[in-house]
Amino acid sequence: MDDLKDRLVAQALAEGFVACRICRPSDVPEVPARLAAFVEAGYHGQMAWMEDRMEWRGNPAALWPEARSVIMLAESYAPEHDPTAVLEQPEKAAVSVYAHGRDYHDVVKKRLKRLARWLIEQETCEVKVFVDTAPVPEKALGQAAGLGWQGKHTNLLSREWGNWAFLGAIFTTLELPADSAEVDHCGSCRSCLDACPTDAFPAPYRLDAGRCISYLTIEHKGPIDLELREKLGNRIYGCDDCLAACPWNKFAVAASDMRYHGGVGAPDLSELATLDDKAFRARFSGSPIKRIGRNRFVRNVLYAIGNSGAARLSPAAQALMGDPDATVSDAARWAVTRLAAK
Repeated sequence: MDDLKDRLVAQALAEGFVACRICRPSDVPEVPARLAAFVEAGYHGQMAWMEDRMEWRGNPAALWPEARSVIMLAESYAPEHDPTAVLEQPEKAAVSVYAHGRDYHDVVKKRLKRLARWLIEQETCEVKVFVDTAPVPEKALGQAAGLGWQGKHTNLLSREWGNWAFLGAIFTTLELPADSAEVDHCGSCRSCLDACPTDAFPAPYRLDAGRCISYLTIEHKGPIDLELREKLGNRIYGCDDCLAACPWNKFAVAASDMRYHGGVGAPDLSELATLDDKAFRARFSGSPIKRIGRNRFVRNVLYAIGNSGAARLSPAAQALMGDPDATVSDAARWAVTRLAAK
């Protein structure tokens, strides 16, 4: 199987992945306890699905008992620009780097399927592919396989490609040679922790999703707590602050697929506030942004308008004070009041 593994890694790199490593489904025995503690502390916020599927998410072997190996892959989406520069332009919308282009679920999954088909052609086996689409602890498996390690910001990072990477997994019934797990190389560095605008890390390696801007702008339904709204700044979809602060990004590998660097850019907030449901869906077709829906998106835009300090944006917020969605109208009133106070 050593020869097959070497050819598999070569094929993965040829497909555009930056790294390919292998572990066993049972190589993450620490996950159940960590997940239980995360949920017990309430750090999962409204993400009830994390609690509902704890047995599977905590034990990859239970997801597919026949699997003997997990092929873990990393695909770079490293930005070509400084993703924090837009934060100095409060009248513009800041969108997380990963959402500037095509939805990574579609792009990575197609690449995974091609690699899985190649594997089946080489050796009789069964495979299942996953890219953030099932209760799979990708980051823990990535560390067990040697792709990288979970940093203090809880994301996977590597000395070879930094932390701008999507993770994908191929479970297979083949018994492939496993790689050694990666060790922690964060040392005494606190760059990611200190960069967080909302103090979402109660301790190194622990994330309170309920305070994380990525969670708040994407997963959280309804109004966001008043205390946190002003800390969102102009971030309307996700947040890259902790990722951008990591010193290991000096080794970041350029993204091989330019579809990740698309046309979202940094649009004017007033422009985005005018989007109705049809216009929103048309504008973000094929983008991961589309999945949060118009109402949640415009809610985020209105919080950003309120934080902008720009009086010229007030009419855009005023126009939405009577919006049929209660959360949108609440955000509009907040924005108008905040701008008037400034």
